[in-house]
Amino acid sequence: MHRAVLLPLSVVCLALAGCSSGAQPGDAVAAQPKAEAPVAAPAPNAATGAETTSPTTALSVGAKAPDFSAQAWLAGKEFQYTLADALAKGPVVLYFFPAAYTPGCNIEAHQFSQATDKFAAAGASVIGVTAGNADQLAKFSADNERCAGKFPVAADPGAKIAAQYGVVLDKKPEWSNRTSFVIDRDGRITTVHADLSPEGHVDAMLAGLGAP
Repeated sequence: MHRAVLLPLSVVCLALAGCSSGAQPGDAVAAQPKAEAPVAAPAPNAATGAETTSPTTALSVGAKAPDFSAQAWLAGKEFQYTLADALAKGPVVLYFFPAAYTPGCNIEAHQFSQATDKFAAAGASVIGVTAGNADQLAKFSADNERCAGKFPVAADPGAKIAAQYGVVLDKKPEWSNRTSFVIDRDGRITTVHADLSPEGHVDAMLAGLGAP
């Protein structure tokens, strides 16, 4: 005569739980891995279409703008630009752009050239600075579809000026991020606009100057 074997209640419950989940009694139950959060893809560079990361932190409102002197061109003519000299005449709109003759930078230069009268009416001058394709700046400064001889553009070899302003691209440190600043006559930054899209920079700078 066979004797019945009484199992502890806890063992019975575990066995039933395993069956209800599709497992066989006695099977080991593996821990389920946690689902990983999706990683956002890097934003495309508006100038080149290449992937980039966010720029380094730009100098903030109220910071002292680093003085600099750089080789520049206005309507194809070369000269030495010095920020301190420009500030002696009034506020300066300093805009960094990744590279001459790239799609986003072409658009931005054209927009700034179209707004030079508004900047002048606000008592401000404009200077564009780039570390990219600096060998083409003489042509870029005079190109009617870009700067149109309305404002100067300066070369920034090695993005050294950009580094002083905190606007170097993380994954392309030889170029700057697209960032614009309004600097008052005292050399203080009053407005900052950082966006790889060329749209909005001119409007942000005019608003920072209180221009209509």
